[in-house]
Amino acid sequence: MKILITPWILFGVLLLFADACTMNEDIKRAPSIERASFGMIDDRELFLYTLQNANGLILKVTNYGGIVTSLFVPDRKGVFQDIVLGFDSLSGYQNVHPYFGAIIGRYGNRIANGRFELDGNSFELARNNGENHLHGGIKGFDKVIWEATEIKEEGYVGLTLSYLSKADEEGYPGNLQVNVTYKLTNDNSWEIHYSATSDAKTVINLTQHSYFNLGNSKDILNHELLIKGNHFLPVNAGLIPTGERRPVSGTPFDFTSQHLIGERINLEEEQLLKGGGYDHCWILNSESIENIAAEVYDSESGIFMEVFTTEPGLQFYTGNFLDGSLIGKGNEKYNQRYGFCLETQHFPDSPNHPDFPSTLLEPGNKYESTTIYKFSTK
Repeated sequence: MKILITPWILFGVLLLFADACTMNEDIKRAPSIERASFGMIDDRELFLYTLQNANGLILKVTNYGGIVTSLFVPDRKGVFQDIVLGFDSLSGYQNVHPYFGAIIGRYGNRIANGRFELDGNSFELARNNGENHLHGGIKGFDKVIWEATEIKEEGYVGLTLSYLSKADEEGYPGNLQVNVTYKLTNDNSWEIHYSATSDAKTVINLTQHSYFNLGNSKDILNHELLIKGNHFLPVNAGLIPTGERRPVSGTPFDFTSQHLIGERINLEEEQLLKGGGYDHCWILNSESIENIAAEVYDSESGIFMEVFTTEPGLQFYTGNFLDGSLIGKGNEKYNQRYGFCLETQHFPDSPNHPDFPSTLLEPGNKYESTTIYKFSTK
């Protein structure tokens, strides 16, 4: 029996083939999250979660410290680049390192002399940065094991990390329940949502400490930076804010229009000398998630990053204390200024500055904060 193939039959076959190709393409690009073993600490298995959005962006996160180990985004040629500093295995993160990719808490940045008062009571914190308390202390949130819950919703994949910080941990009052959700959305954004509650008055200032490098150059000095902040907080020799809110106008701290990070970083200016470069908090002009807080662009790769936040401050740090002693991913030696941080947060040492935005969390209230890093090319 002969089968007559008419033009209409051929057209239908082609349509079915096209639909099948489209379905395969949809399957290939479906957002996904995968879990793999990442080693053991204290007889507890750790995991590495790989989140991928519909456009192929990849965010890799471990529940040890909530550390982002890799973030792959495309350059202007469509080649995916890992734009965060870190290590190839767990052992690198277990050794001393400058908080690569980690969740920071209970208090991001410094508290002077490791001490603050609350309702007439003095609280002594771990002093792990000279005489000061830094990034939550000796064992901050960057060194704890978080409980992880995978999320897959329309438009994004995500991971919620949960941890109970018990009263007196690193000297802080109150049992603090913390949840941090990372979302990788299909508009190429990495969203971070923080929330916390406490059963006693305490202070809290959470942030994320990824070191970015958007280009193929070794350092980040040719990145163009804009910060939407008309004032910054000068610091003393211990990098503690003096309490002054200084206008950026006429100073090397003026990034209200784009400047190369390295354009003025080596000037003989007293604040740059104290920080060894930029390691200061900018007072943002807006605390709305709808308004841009900062932009970074690398003209070589074409990668463009925008930062949005509900926080009042932005700590800009240029990797001044990287000294080549750390060997990172791909056997790369991390020298000075190989990465930059844009840490959205409340101000450093706020518990000791009543005129700074409050970091107090009371029982019955909820701490909430959101930051978005959005990626594109130009």
